[in-house]
Amino acid sequence: MDSVGQSRMSKLHGGRKDKLEISPNLWAGVGLVRGGAGTALVGDPDQVKARIDEYRQIGIDTFIFSGYPHLEEAYRFGELVLPNLPLNHPIKAHKASANTGPFGETIAGDHRPALKVSQS
Repeated sequence: MDSVGQSRMSKLHGGRKDKLEISPNLWAGVGLVRGGAGTALVGDPDQVKARIDEYRQIGIDTFIFSGYPHLEEAYRFGELVLPNLPLNHPIKAHKASANTGPFGETIAGDHRPALKVSQS
């Protein structure tokens, strides 16, 4: 709770709950509800996608996403946001590879599940 990162996060909003949105759809209140520094992309799927696209356009090519509750947000992100992100990086073309780490992490980009069409 007294790390440099946590200190910097606290300075963004000064502990004021009315100053937690520090940029469009970027919420700095994560550290108020759990330990450690962190921000959250908030908004509807189109807003979150737009923010991710903006970060990609300035050269950010690696993201670590999590949500609360974790499993539900993973599904929500995977169903509502991820399918709408471009497969190619806008700055540099590179082939993403799946991370086969010990905890089952994956990196999106080299495989996209087929879209299931519901039959109603």
